[in-house]
Amino acid sequence: MNVDLLLRRRLVALALGAWLLVAIAPASMAEQEVFGWVEKATLEPWGVEVKAKLDSGALTSSLDARDIERFEKEGEEWVRFRLELLDEASGETFSETLERPLYRDIRVRGAGGRDERLVVLMNVCMGSTIYEEQVGLRNREEMHYPLLLGRRTIGHLGLLDVTRTFLNGPDCDEDTEVMRYDSDDEDGEEDGDERE
Repeated sequence: MNVDLLLRRRLVALALGAWLLVAIAPASMAEQEVFGWVEKATLEPWGVEVKAKLDSGALTSSLDARDIERFEKEGEEWVRFRLELLDEASGETFSETLERPLYRDIRVRGAGGRDERLVVLMNVCMGSTIYEEQVGLRNREEMHYPLLLGRRTIGHLGLLDVTRTFLNGPDCDEDTEVMRYDSDDEDGEEDGDERE
């Protein structure tokens, strides 16, 4: 077989493959939900509605928490913290002290230096799904958004349109199935999340 014929066959195969990618990709993308860079989410099981910033520059999500303390309970490490959040739906302040098992701790490198954070699993309703997600606890009182959703969460949601906001309101109830967290622990230092 001559070289020209072989080269033409490869080019045809490549062109056909590229055409299939272009034809199939938009169809699969159309099936995914699209979220804006700011959305409303609810923290479950309380149904507290908060503004959430979807930040692809951060790996782990972050939640505004106060009075954070690590303690031991039945031989395990736990975290006690207080939520004090403005419920966007009712306009009232939601205040609750929670205790959660410590999932892990992380070191975050940001513009303000390095910071150590305790991470717990929390249920967050985005669109019509409740996601069990890793959430780093930190005082975000000075930030615009009490909940920052990082790449781990964004990867579960679908597509992110950074030019739009509030595309999907939270629509979960007590019968909504929880998408459990699929462990993909990464040790080491993470990107910061302080760019607001």
